[in-house]
Amino acid sequence: MHSLFVRIFVLFWIAMALIVGGSIAVTFTVAAREYESRELQRRPAALAIQASEVLGKGGVAALKKWLSDNEHPAADRDLYIIEPDGRDILGRRLSESASRRLDYFLRESMSEPGSRNFRPQRAAPQIVGADGSTYTVLLVPRRPSLFGALSLPGISLMILCIALVVSAFASWWLARHLSAPIRRIQEGARALASENLDARGGKGLRVSAGFEDRKDELAVLARDFDAMADGLIANRAAVTRLLRDISHELRSPLARMRLAVGLARQPSGDPERQLDRLEREIERLDDLIGQVLSLARLNGTDAPIEREPFDMDELIQEVVHDANFEGAVKGCKVSITGAAGPWVNGNRELLRSAIENVLRNAVRYSPPGAAVEVAVEGGSGGLAVTIRDRGPGVPPGDLERIFEPFFRVAESRDRDSGGEGVGLAITSQVMRAHGGSAKAANRGDGGLEVRLGLPPAAMPA
Repeated sequence: MHSLFVRIFVLFWIAMALIVGGSIAVTFTVAAREYESRELQRRPAALAIQASEVLGKGGVAALKKWLSDNEHPAADRDLYIIEPDGRDILGRRLSESASRRLDYFLRESMSEPGSRNFRPQRAAPQIVGADGSTYTVLLVPRRPSLFGALSLPGISLMILCIALVVSAFASWWLARHLSAPIRRIQEGARALASENLDARGGKGLRVSAGFEDRKDELAVLARDFDAMADGLIANRAAVTRLLRDISHELRSPLARMRLAVGLARQPSGDPERQLDRLEREIERLDDLIGQVLSLARLNGTDAPIEREPFDMDELIQEVVHDANFEGAVKGCKVSITGAAGPWVNGNRELLRSAIENVLRNAVRYSPPGAAVEVAVEGGSGGLAVTIRDRGPGVPPGDLERIFEPFFRVAESRDRDSGGEGVGLAITSQVMRAHGGSAKAANRGDGGLEVRLGLPPAAMPA
């Protein structure tokens, strides 16, 4: 019963069952006491004796008055006194039960020989007036009502009390059960609105804390709220880190440019050399700003990227050719194995940038004379481009973080060996925009392996 609807239904069903069961128990208890307390009054013989005494003392008029006062000797019984002509002495219409009882009495009387003076006490007692008239005393049960014995005195109040107590307890438990996660979510929403993301749920607790065993809709909503809050915290931390890293990346070349300008102004300075230095820093700044803008465009829009069919093998050949040109200085050769297939449906320039960023890093970190391998696997399962180098690798804890913006492994913080830390972040975003992924792993025999995967949807028929 994980569904909230089922819980509510079962709870109210059980509550109503308890109410009905308690009502029945109280009904039988009260009814039994009521019957016992009026046992004497319900005995036909006892009533007949009283009626006979009244008839003997006051005649028919007194008997009518006595019957008028005692026509309902019990809550579920009616009393009739039948005249010799078969009518009630008060002129009331006989009930169905009274008519059946009277017919039964007449049949019993006629079935016995000498029945003229026969008076069966069990069927219906008779009394005789001063003038010799015979009157039949009938005590019959009332016709059952819709609620039967529930109409007895005291039962309605008891049933009402039971219903109130059980319903109040059930409603209290249900309200507590439902309001607990709602209050938590409300506190968490207020914390989010005030940008106090770490204080959701009160005192730094998670909204779903304490609801781990619950699987209803509210518990799922609380866990989804926590996931949303965690995502917002991560995004805020990423934005803060991104701004800090961008500030650092922009400040470093600006500081070098300021130093170059200062050196150029000195009499012993070499203006030509400092201008070259300024040009390199300006180009580096321009490249960094371009990468940041590319990353922002990939992160900041949900619009689908422009796609077109193109030859992936031709693209990889171009990237490998450029990488071989750069690696020739240190004797690094890039080789290709496998083929992608005839066509790939995607953004050619973005995918070129994604593969090139990984391949340039592989060449940069590989030792002199080491080979870099590019393995291409294409088929019905999609496309995979795996780039393997012989560099120092990456600490296992940083394998996923190398795809974060401006992240650098500790050993490559020096700008001469590492870039700005944006290239792999762009690669990850490009692959994600195409429905693929970028994953890194250390090779068993040394080096790093980066696998870029595209789904089968990127391989048109």
